[in-house]
Amino acid sequence: MSVIFHIPGPLREFTSGQSQVDIGDSPATLGQALSILWTMYPGVRDRIATEQEQIREHIHIFVGNEHMRYTGGLATRVPPDSTISIVAAVSGGSRSVSRARSRAQPDGRLRR
Repeated sequence: MSVIFHIPGPLREFTSGQSQVDIGDSPATLGQALSILWTMYPGVRDRIATEQEQIREHIHIFVGNEHMRYTGGLATRVPPDSTISIVAAVSGGSRSVSRARSRAQPDGRLRR
């Protein structure tokens, strides 16, 4: 029995390009699972956690389908054979897209 991490695209450069990492163990908590991941791939740690060992605000971690912020944080229980998904929040946009939308006619065509 082992736990598998799903790694988002922006962090794959720190996991040798792998989109999934099997940590080969069945830790009891999310904190323990992350420690194993960080031992295997040290570069991932600073992108996920702060110096105070807290998960960064723009990082979301799910154990199965449950968000760790609502299930106990790093103390979240990790059942055997779990999948842990790391999701990096993406924000922003383009002002040119917003301007284009404001010039759009009801049929979707842009006004000149």
